[in-house]
Amino acid sequence: MNVLFISLGCDKNLVDSEVMLGLLRDKGYSLTNEETEADIIVINTCCFIHDAKEESIQTILEMAEYKKAGRLQVLLVTGCLAQRYQSEILAEIPEVDAVLGTTATDKIVEAMEEALTGKKAERYADLQALPLPETNRVNTTGGYYSYLKIAEGCDKHCTYCIIPSLRGNYRSIPMERLVKEAEFLAEGGVKELTLIAQETTVYGVDLYGKKMLPELLDRLCEIEGIEWIRLLYCYPEEITDELIDTMKRQPKICHYLDMPIQHAADTVLKRMGRRTTHKELDELIAKLRREIPDIALRTSLITGFPQETEEEHQELLEFVKSAGFERLGVFTYSKEENTAAARMKGQITKKVKVQRQKELMKLQQQISRKRGEEKVGRTIRVMIEGKLPEDDIFIGRSYMDAPNVDGFVFVHSKDSYLSGEFVDVKITQAKEYDLVGEAVSDWEE
Repeated sequence: MNVLFISLGCDKNLVDSEVMLGLLRDKGYSLTNEETEADIIVINTCCFIHDAKEESIQTILEMAEYKKAGRLQVLLVTGCLAQRYQSEILAEIPEVDAVLGTTATDKIVEAMEEALTGKKAERYADLQALPLPETNRVNTTGGYYSYLKIAEGCDKHCTYCIIPSLRGNYRSIPMERLVKEAEFLAEGGVKELTLIAQETTVYGVDLYGKKMLPELLDRLCEIEGIEWIRLLYCYPEEITDELIDTMKRQPKICHYLDMPIQHAADTVLKRMGRRTTHKELDELIAKLRREIPDIALRTSLITGFPQETEEEHQELLEFVKSAGFERLGVFTYSKEENTAAARMKGQITKKVKVQRQKELMKLQQQISRKRGEEKVGRTIRVMIEGKLPEDDIFIGRSYMDAPNVDGFVFVHSKDSYLSGEFVDVKITQAKEYDLVGEAVSDWEE
């Protein structure tokens, strides 16, 4: 039978999808990318914020139309939306045959086979467990880069966030298993490994009694074939000197750090339930730039959090200006039911949220261009990801660019490159978020 798998939301969701795809492949199911050829459709959903919830619901409704048309036998919904609205999905969308919660990925085959008998199947997450099914993931990212999810859940309980209620408390995946998974990915041709979790920096505390991210990184750096290792979702208050030293010491670790801070005004940070202050953020950024001068810092911000004043917004603008983040994303606050922030007085209008978001992004555009202009004339290493329709123009990423969230490097070259190849590129031009350059081999000629 043919299975179409649609993965929505974050990269952590994508890893869950790849694990479920592996389980289905092991049971003899065929995989397809065509809705019209699918006997079974699985939608791995997201509902972190309102827009993600709307996308998930719309996708379910669109796929339900194939069920009405007759060919599709099973429509299965899994992931965060399925966990959050367990009874509503089956009750309100009759075309859905099975619902699978967030950490019930190991039950995918069981739920699907039950649904094929005509029964409605439901499997929900045990938010204390950490299912680790025996399967090799199906890498869906192109083969040369992949994500390594090192933990599940979160203990932070920020006032705007529903993740702990959907995915449970923080549970680290045993190190030996992660090393084995990374070795499997490397054998399959993966050269860039991106470490992810709701928070990567506290990896190992629950299993080993201390932060073990530096040791995990050392182990991963030993794997033959892996050339880049990238860190995402490092909470600023958990970044240690040992982690910084490991990044400096290990040449495979990209000098890139994704560090979500959400805001800079102490008053807003406190309402958010965050655990840093403006002063501590300033000090950490200064230390990172001092210890790793070529580091690329990425962060994410929220505008329009309940009670955010114009003064607090201006403080955030000044902070962004002084910090000079190489990469930055801005989200408008999303009022999520059953969160402390949703019950706060002083909710901000959508118009104000969007206006503040635009101001921050306009500022960041200027910063990003300036950062790019500093690279003109320099030679940087680039991983090729494909070729544009125009002759002799390849598209790639540098160590400063995480897949799917950051910019690109457009490479002019007369040579031919395959996706996943590395090439030295002399930067000749900077755009708002992208760089343009020439392959050094051509330039030297």
